[in-house]
Amino acid sequence: HQCRWNYNDEADVRAVDAGFDRHNIPYDVIWLDIEHTDGKRYFTWDSARFPEPAKLQRHLEKKNRKMVVISDPHIKVDPDWSLYREARDGGHLVRDREGLTYQGSCWPGESSYVDFSSAATRAWYSSCFSLEKYKGSTSVLFVWNDMNEPSVFSGPEQTMPKDAVHHGEWEHRDLHNLYGFYQHMATADGLLTRSGGSERPFVLSRSFFAGSQRFGAIWTGDNVASWDHLKISVPMVLSLSLAGIVFCGADVGGFVQDPEPELLVRWYQAASLLPFFRGHSDKKTKRREPWLFGEEVTAAIRTAVQQRYHLLPYWYTLFHYAHTSGLPPVRPLWTEFPREENTFTEDSQYMIGGALLACPVTEPGLEEVRVLLPNEIWYDVSSGQAYGGGQTLSLPVTVDTIPVFQRGGSVVCRSAGSGTCAADFQQLPLALTVALNCQGRAAGELYLDDGHSFMYQVRKSFSLRRFYLRSGCLRCSPVTDEGTFDCETVVQSVTVLGVKDKPSTVVVRASDTEETCAVFEYVEACCRLTVTSLNLSVLMDWEIQMS
Repeated sequence: HQCRWNYNDEADVRAVDAGFDRHNIPYDVIWLDIEHTDGKRYFTWDSARFPEPAKLQRHLEKKNRKMVVISDPHIKVDPDWSLYREARDGGHLVRDREGLTYQGSCWPGESSYVDFSSAATRAWYSSCFSLEKYKGSTSVLFVWNDMNEPSVFSGPEQTMPKDAVHHGEWEHRDLHNLYGFYQHMATADGLLTRSGGSERPFVLSRSFFAGSQRFGAIWTGDNVASWDHLKISVPMVLSLSLAGIVFCGADVGGFVQDPEPELLVRWYQAASLLPFFRGHSDKKTKRREPWLFGEEVTAAIRTAVQQRYHLLPYWYTLFHYAHTSGLPPVRPLWTEFPREENTFTEDSQYMIGGALLACPVTEPGLEEVRVLLPNEIWYDVSSGQAYGGGQTLSLPVTVDTIPVFQRGGSVVCRSAGSGTCAADFQQLPLALTVALNCQGRAAGELYLDDGHSFMYQVRKSFSLRRFYLRSGCLRCSPVTDEGTFDCETVVQSVTVLGVKDKPSTVVVRASDTEETCAVFEYVEACCRLTVTSLNLSVLMDWEIQMS
């Protein structure tokens, strides 16, 4: 996700979009802040800056990309604006203690605030996102709810007075923490209704409450381009994840002030290992697209972003389990190693699922980092080198180093190849990394569906596959008989870490083909076996025997 307050106009958006392609950095969504509107009137466009917004969105759609625009909960007080009149005349606005429409100051100036506590008002607000009503919008336009605590510049503590009155005569003091929750709900419902219930909505919100995870993503709010703010982003995301808000992240680079090149690189590296991944910056800062800081910085950011995209099959599987069981994709070490007390206070490194341990570099000028390795075999993702657990490792680092370790006993799926967006990577073959534990075993799973619709619910159109290695034999089989999914995804290669002896043969047995001998390479120095040119359908049962 790429955002700024604000991309100036359509030409600027097209230039930034082309810049990512020119520098071979994949991205999926470009965001527009409040300046895209007509005088901070949400659901409108500045006709001078964005004269053809639908055409701009179609340009992005052709490249399988999307756009997000901001929609805050305040409405500019303007009797000549039809949306304001609808809200006022329909009784959709918060009142003051005298029963009059409450007014406070925010980005548009004098503003009124939508009363999301009313189901009728939420339905009205949802209807504002329809393609018929929201002129210039298309099906690839999604939404960002900001300032929804709510923020009132002229209010006490910069929010709404406690005696403001909501639907049912409830005072704001009773509903404050639900205000942003209900806006998030109404926005998600609006996007869902827009597609006739067929497409998954995307909505980012700043304010949240218990249950907000059902409606979309959360970010940690306006932050500062400082090493301290980079460092605290990790425990903030871990805390949110444990509270059930699993799709969360912090703005890359810091929203205000200008990051030095090293800080920007480290922030991209760290954020690429967290669930929600968005670069964002204030209009008073210098432009900071990844290619503006010299080739060394661009290359380091490119590597971090590409590695994020390669790992999307693993991330998607983790979010499947977050959806079905509530298990957070990122979690503190102690959740995986509850009997190891030295993990209890560790909040600078964490687990991505059960397989990957991330230790992002969050301090300047470091030449080495200390990594706590719990009791298990761990493999450096970049080199394949094995490390015993139960120790604190001193790992040398350069500006290009992203310390990530794969846990012995796990299987991680990655996309193999390159692309410009997630849709491209979804079409790529897979590379499996199998990390053996002390017993010479490993297991992992892969979830697949179309990535955008609800067909996984309506028609059980999905596939959940399991990879399991035991006694030198890697098998691919279904986790459950439920679900059918048609795709051409294949496993192109398998890398097995921790193989102590070079096998004499590697044989592939698939349900629709004869037994064949596979091409493989063995590196004795790091006990790594790589089997290539497999082209095995991920939807079929097969096994690879290493003898």
